Amino acid sequence: MAGGDERGTTERVLALVGLLQRRRVWTGPELAARLGVTARTVRRDVERLRALGYPVHAANGVGGGYQLGAGQELPPLLLDDTEAIATAVALLTGTVTGADEAALGALAKLDRVLPSRLRHEVRALSSAVESFGGGRAPVAPDVLMTLARACRDEVEAGFDYPSGDRVRRRRVEPYRLVASDRRWYLLAYDLDRDDWRTFRVDRMTDVAARGWRFRPRPAPDAAAYVQEGVASRVYRHQARFLVHAPAEAVRAQIPPAAAVVRPLDGDRCEVVSGAGSLDFALMHVVLLGHRFTVLDPPELRDRCRVLAERLLGAMPDVDNAQSDTPG
Repeated sequence: MAGGDERGTTERVLALVGLLQRRRVWTGPELAARLGVTARTVRRDVERLRALGYPVHAANGVGGGYQLGAGQELPPLLLDDTEAIATAVALLTGTVTGADEAALGALAKLDRVLPSRLRHEVRALSSAVESFGGGRAPVAPDVLMTLARACRDEVEAGFDYPSGDRVRRRRVEPYRLVASDRRWYLLAYDLDRDDWRTFRVDRMTDVAARGWRFRPRPAPDAAAYVQEGVASRVYRHQARFLVHAPAEAVRAQIPPAAAVVRPLDGDRCEVVSGAGSLDFALMHVVLLGHRFTVLDPPELRDRCRVLAERLLGAMPDVDNAQSDTPG
């Protein structure tokens, strides 16, 4: 019988947390009526919540009552079905921005407790969300959830991925999901190539978590590695420039997917970019409008000379133009 009383108390205290999170202030009688208990029981349950770390404030008089305040630590949050679905959809579709690794951590925790009856609603709502103006490439919610879960649980994953004109099965140890302004990427250790690789999630098909767990390897910085791969390594040519401008100013001019900007000192930075041709990489740095020096590759310096002569040759002869002007 004591076990039943304890369960009833636990369920009532959880219900009290849900009510306090739903509205700013509740009076004691309001809470008692909602929970079907006396005001004295409400006071005891509030003390139980305080002991668990919930900062519940109480005030007397007009406008007073019980209020859940901000504390030094974040206590557990309770979500109803609608709130859980909305949170999962926001995380899956990338509408939560600016802290993507933290968002994926929250998604992994939510996935652990999300009832199966809600999963189809999350999937349906995620597919109905679209964006414009540079939104991310669409990714199937189940794929993102599977990969986030594999990263969390440290289990191998497998998927089909295009390579040249073929599609090959890849076996990987997934490490991190990384989001750019346009796409989701997976940083993983490729077991067949024995090296770290970056994969675009929107290009994956037949994604599945495998049953084998792995011991995490020493890994590179996920965001920096993926950015450098997207901006440089995937291209035929890679170029490095010393740009005479603060890194913050240059980053504001170049999308993260187009180049890696590394600060050197207050007035200079290094720009690493890739392109299908060296002329194209050079053109983009010229258009930044800052003084710069070519660091690598050596042949790019020769291209600078050739293009400079070509540009000078495109200018009309000033002296001849003046002599031909009617007096």
